[in-house]
Amino acid sequence: MTAWNPDLYLQFGDERTRPSFDLVARVAVAEPRRVVDLGCGPGNSTAVLKRRWPAAEVVGLDNSPEMIAAATKADPNGKWVLGDAATWTATEPADVVFSNATLHWIPDHATAIPHLYRQVAPGGALAVQMPAHFDSPIHRLIATVADRPGWKGTPATGKNAFTVHRPEAYYDILAPLATSVDVWVTEYQHIMPDATAVLNWIRGTGLRPTLAALADAERAEFERQLLAEIERAFPKRPDGKVLFPFRRLFVVARRNPDTGGTSYSRP
Repeated sequence: MTAWNPDLYLQFGDERTRPSFDLVARVAVAEPRRVVDLGCGPGNSTAVLKRRWPAAEVVGLDNSPEMIAAATKADPNGKWVLGDAATWTATEPADVVFSNATLHWIPDHATAIPHLYRQVAPGGALAVQMPAHFDSPIHRLIATVADRPGWKGTPATGKNAFTVHRPEAYYDILAPLATSVDVWVTEYQHIMPDATAVLNWIRGTGLRPTLAALADAERAEFERQLLAEIERAFPKRPDGKVLFPFRRLFVVARRNPDTGGTSYSRP
């Protein structure tokens, strides 16, 4: 898969950061000492955490050198770590383990989610947001084009890059471990200038595995066909703009201040 492009990602920085504000607002941890942002990207979500908890040590971790470089440029005094959220284990418990739009890139959530919860200190919380690809209008359009015959590559395999279950699955995974579990889905209606902007949005994130599975010469044609589907599915409003519906899944699991279930797993 191609490298992440921070500039393309941040073309819609406000819209991509908004779920971080919505998620952190539901994390009832008053004065955390240590906060870890898994999949921090170019640091936009980490900035939200630092604003919410200015006295905390906030660490941003990402497996993309390009994203870590962009985060460092934006905040040279920040603490940035090049690492993989899929294999991350805390060196000491974190009061908040936070992840905005990252864990859907990690398989086997029945194992990964409990592991991340076990990195939370007593009294802390695991807070996660993922695009709700299980019922996503834009991903249905990608699948429609990918399933058409004639591609030399295998674009239909792009959907295998994502792992997102329905809300009840995360409740069932975390309820035996956590003191409390809060799960919800929000559908944002992002106001976009046109259908091409919608294509640019997904080109920077969710379309990447599909494009990577195509032959180089096919990618422009795939995007052309997808743009036509987007124009039909998301027609212009009377003012000429386009509403782009984007569903996101949120989970906050609290840990009891005293013991809170399973013990912290040290590496």
